[in-house]
Amino acid sequence: MDPGLTYPAAGFHFLVAFELFPQRDIDVRFQEVSGLTVSVQTEEIREGGENRFTHKLPVRTNYNDIVLKRGLFTFSGVIEWCRDAIENFNFKPTNVLISLMNDSHVPLNSWYVVNAIPTRWEVSSFNAEQSQAVIETLTLSYRYYKVINPASLISELAGAPGGAATL
Repeated sequence: MDPGLTYPAAGFHFLVAFELFPQRDIDVRFQEVSGLTVSVQTEEIREGGENRFTHKLPVRTNYNDIVLKRGLFTFSGVIEWCRDAIENFNFKPTNVLISLMNDSHVPLNSWYVVNAIPTRWEVSSFNAEQSQAVIETLTLSYRYYKVINPASLISELAGAPGGAATL
């Protein structure tokens, strides 16, 4: 039995892959990913004569910015993409796949982030009294993400007539 299905997944083994070329091995190495959050914006409707509650109707979804952190590397394709956007105002939206992995390096869950652009790039402070790695923080805005669960995708493929997916 797959341990990822019986216990909560550990959050320390993950992969971040940008649909950018050229891309180097260091471009998938991040120490932290945060901001995978979606919320539903609602509109309140008051019904005449009903004073106990208001109706809340869904309007649209809002996706928070994603924040990626890692040690500062030189010659990174991701940072070149980021710098080109920020320094030259040449924004090229790209898709990003964030995958939470199991101990066999197989994705347990993935988030396919659509049309991401860099909106902030930060380099941590330098301090001569501490021997810490320099951390770069990259903030991405995007349109939306789609959750991809490999187990449900496999069962969907197996149950579809002729093996065709019904996505």
